[in-house]
Amino acid sequence: MTLILEEELTQGLDFDYKKVAEDVIEAALMNENFPYEAEVSLTLTGMEEIHEINRQFRQIDRPTDVLSFPMIEYPAAGDFTQLNDDSGIFDPESGEAVLGDIVLNIPQVLLQAREYGHSILREYAFLIAHSMLHLMGYDHMEQEERTQMEEHQRQIMERLAITRE
Repeated sequence: MTLILEEELTQGLDFDYKKVAEDVIEAALMNENFPYEAEVSLTLTGMEEIHEINRQFRQIDRPTDVLSFPMIEYPAAGDFTQLNDDSGIFDPESGEAVLGDIVLNIPQVLLQAREYGHSILREYAFLIAHSMLHLMGYDHMEQEERTQMEEHQRQIMERLAITRE
């Protein structure tokens, strides 16, 4: 697994945020039985930057906690059966499946950890797990999708032994 990490803003992260991100990504891939080695890009950024990205790509004029930009279309959430048919998803140098990009708003991570009464590490890990599921085709627009995604998020966090405090 390759993590491409862009560190625009890391203030307030008092743990090995790169190692945690790698662990969460690996746990998500294992939880979903992703059949290939994968590449994920993670950008740690600020409130204004994610606001602009949200406006530009989603036409939503406000900041958000995390954005996910999947590079692969799946027939259904977590259905990887057609990946071997599309060699365009694999990096020609590494052979890894390029899953997509995660953009994480660090000030929002800090705020939400405080609001929800748990650690910064837990909020950071949870949002990466959430985004990894998006990169593997999951969504939460309908109640059934939301329930399924929440269950997979819970499984990933349990696999990591990162609980609400």
